[in-house]
Amino acid sequence: MPKLTVDGVEVEVPVGSTVLQACEAAGREIPIFCFHPRLNIAGSCRMCLVEMEKSPKPVASCAMPAADGMVIKTDTPLVHKARRGVLEFLLINHPLDCPICDQGGECDLQDITLFYGPDHSRYTENKRPVVDKYLGPLVSTHMTRCIHCTRCIRFLDEVAGVEELGAVQRGEHMEITNWIEASLTSELQGNIIDLCPVGALNSKPYEYKARTWELRKTESIDVSDAVGSNIRVDARGNEVMRIVPRLHEGINEEWLSDKGRFLYDGLKKRRLDRPMVRRDGQLQPADWRAALDAVATRLKGTAPERIGFVIGDLVDAETMVLVKELVARLGTPNIDCRQDGSRLGYGPRASWLFNSTIEGIERADALLLVGTNPRHEAAVLNARIRKRTRQIPMPVGRIGAAGVDLTYEVQDLGAGVQTLSDLLAGEIGFAKELRAAQNPMVILGSGATARADGLAVLDLVSRLAEEFGAITEHWNGFNVLHHAASRVAGLDLGLVPGQGGLDVAGMLAGGVDVLFLIGADELDLSGLSPDVQVIYQGHHGDRSAPRADVILPGAAWTEKHGTYVNTEGRPQRAKLAVMPPGEAREDWKILRALSDVLDLTVPLDTLGAVRARLAELVPVLATPDVIVPAAWERAAGPGELAFDRAPFVSPVAEYYQTNAIARASGVMAECTKLRLAEHSIKATGTHG
Repeated sequence: MPKLTVDGVEVEVPVGSTVLQACEAAGREIPIFCFHPRLNIAGSCRMCLVEMEKSPKPVASCAMPAADGMVIKTDTPLVHKARRGVLEFLLINHPLDCPICDQGGECDLQDITLFYGPDHSRYTENKRPVVDKYLGPLVSTHMTRCIHCTRCIRFLDEVAGVEELGAVQRGEHMEITNWIEASLTSELQGNIIDLCPVGALNSKPYEYKARTWELRKTESIDVSDAVGSNIRVDARGNEVMRIVPRLHEGINEEWLSDKGRFLYDGLKKRRLDRPMVRRDGQLQPADWRAALDAVATRLKGTAPERIGFVIGDLVDAETMVLVKELVARLGTPNIDCRQDGSRLGYGPRASWLFNSTIEGIERADALLLVGTNPRHEAAVLNARIRKRTRQIPMPVGRIGAAGVDLTYEVQDLGAGVQTLSDLLAGEIGFAKELRAAQNPMVILGSGATARADGLAVLDLVSRLAEEFGAITEHWNGFNVLHHAASRVAGLDLGLVPGQGGLDVAGMLAGGVDVLFLIGADELDLSGLSPDVQVIYQGHHGDRSAPRADVILPGAAWTEKHGTYVNTEGRPQRAKLAVMPPGEAREDWKILRALSDVLDLTVPLDTLGAVRARLAELVPVLATPDVIVPAAWERAAGPGELAFDRAPFVSPVAEYYQTNAIARASGVMAECTKLRLAEHSIKATGTHG
């Protein structure tokens, strides 16, 4: 490893490191604009200039490879003069609109100019105006502020895989622009807002709404998918103003999907903020006592085997603990946390986890996707797959719907079960690539497991993983990709039908007289018998609430402390950022109060007691942010394999409309409208 001296301090850095990284290792701060550790080096801003012994002029430390024996100086008159000169040039055309700029208080240009810039400018010419660009409903542009660092271009090209921004013209006429004036199509486009070191790219929904120093910041977890991206919820008063990502190398690095970033305006729309009971055919407001009594009357007057519970996709683990306890006291076997009809949950824990972990994708050298579209089901995870395909020429095969752009090269092998069987038999060429790999990986999606033959598909994919070496002593490449934030916790807690119990389909087909929906909004209740009493506990008047006979208003994930287990089996905790609206309450507290009214008291009175019970029921969830690997054991086969020959279809039909909060969001609705319009244009070939 090369050894070099930085300001008199000798440091040793790994081969391939840059002078900038060596300076950071020596504890020296180097100002940067264009450099980003997760993007290719551009070397365009020249802000990171340092003095190198025997070099006639300052060098750009971000682009200079570290070599043995180098002597670097970062605090000399030459370096200070160079930095002042660079900043003076950058500020020639930069507008003086800091007081109204959304980046104020978080602006790299402000901070760096304060410490390294000149105290005046020698230029009196008019500043160059640049026309703002239309990038869609999520990102607003103020291109006169742009300093041409090209971070946005490189992110979309390298990380997102959507080449829709670039630089045109040269010299003082250079502009960052999109090639065709249209909205960006990436599900990760919001990250260019965070990457922009000035105020050229801002969040359009948040713009001019608040200043950063007014916001109360709360660390939390994204529940828009099952990845469990780490986020920070910024609120003012009792309103969520924006959501931004937090760094977590093992999950989302520093990226966040657009749905997780922008759906927050749905938190204040279509909210259920007071209990309601149906009287004379109409839902009418009631107090909590009357609502709980109405629920108790319906439950007490019904045989246990005629009561059913369905848990939704955004429910926290604490609520599910209370559901499990209440169901056990009621004595009903009809409980299901799988709204989509998935067949998972009866085998070993490894049969429903992303066993290799998300970070483990960077160890894989061959990948098979079965019944999944990770770009829509888990956009951040899809970016990790793309990252791996750029590191090595990793072959990726897909069994499922063809023609979907995943942002990396994919071999379409077939559409359904027959292709799986042929691959296992070695009749498809991709079998050789899987067999030749050291760490082959298989990702099984809900599009394959949420079918009548889901268990048979699970068994077939498990055997395929074993056959092609994806299961070894040091590597478990069998992975299940969920799209619901609550799914893994529900399966870990065993919230699936018991002996003789009914699943979701059985309950909806008339198998129960009382249906208790806990945040379950993805069900089609149109065929439900009008004689079935529906109790809905949730936070949005979405798809299920209009059919309810009793409504118990709950809290959204930003309004309570809750544990969510991501697709890897990693427990993480969301924290209360704002209070629930009106008379809405935390879900576990509602169920605790209901147990008293039913004379079936669940003795869990505090959040600590509930979490202790969670750890008792599922010990692997006792420690937040720690993954306990599940020992591999293939689930027992379903006996006679009865396969459905239909192709696998992704469960996510519309990326921006996958949950009640997103469907209430005006921003997500606008994105959906634009995407549908773009699909229509592509289908017809017209721009009318």
